[in-house]
Amino acid sequence: MAVVTLSAKRSQALQDPLWVRVLLFTVFFTFLSLFLFAPLVAVFTEALRNGWQAYLAAFDDPDAWSAIRLTLLAAAISVPINVVFGICAAWAIAKFEFRGKSILTTLIDLPFAVSPVIAGLVFVLIFGAHTALGVWLIENDIKILFAVPAIILATLFVTFPFVARELIPLMQAQGSDEEEAAITLGASGFKTFLRVTLPNIKWGLLYGVILCNARAMGEFGAVSVVSGHIRGLTNTMPLHIEILYNEYLFTAAFAVSTLLALLALVTLAVKSYVEWRMAAELEAASKGFQESGPVTQP
Repeated sequence: MAVVTLSAKRSQALQDPLWVRVLLFTVFFTFLSLFLFAPLVAVFTEALRNGWQAYLAAFDDPDAWSAIRLTLLAAAISVPINVVFGICAAWAIAKFEFRGKSILTTLIDLPFAVSPVIAGLVFVLIFGAHTALGVWLIENDIKILFAVPAIILATLFVTFPFVARELIPLMQAQGSDEEEAAITLGASGFKTFLRVTLPNIKWGLLYGVILCNARAMGEFGAVSVVSGHIRGLTNTMPLHIEILYNEYLFTAAFAVSTLLALLALVTLAVKSYVEWRMAAELEAASKGFQESGPVTQP
């Protein structure tokens, strides 16, 4: 009885006062309402203000469909490339020791520190007409800037840290004991990756892919600099929305915005599911370890 009473008192002592909890929840829900729910409601309200016919008419525009296709294309190319890079980078950093490892880890975070507009200007400086490479590209009729390749390159640059940054701490925490055991038993490197490494990192990998895809579809700054804003050719959905808004076509602008908002909501739903599955697997593994108990020597 004394132990139970002491435990109850300790639990009560660790809890914040009621007024503190009420204040924290009030601040939390206020900010959530102002910066998430209110903008979402405003976007859908403005898109449907003139009725469903005006909403659907925004998607009859060929430029709108071109922007949607280009956005999906940039994401479809950049995300798989970033998956390959992220796995390779995480494997190299987590499994091996080499000189310059800390520098490589820092460089992976570079797009988080550099403004997307600056990233776009870097590609202009590299492929611009006033550079040696730009002159060579013009002479050989190869278009990088103000074309689809530049948009894909810009999207790749701003999104490449997401998968790697999710996998590096996960692989470091798991160590390499299981891979070494599989190789010792005769498994090839590819089979070791498929049968051992990939199952261990699958949820972290999926989480990184979700974040990478969301950023790829919503990128504005870097893509805006390198695209040239050519209607029907180099405008992604964010750029198309900006043009419509600047031309006072508010219904059309908000209608296309609802697509990005829906993509964001789907991303949040999938992200929450992945987090739940990761937590469930970790809890199951921890419970299984506790039930098995420590191994004792005879």
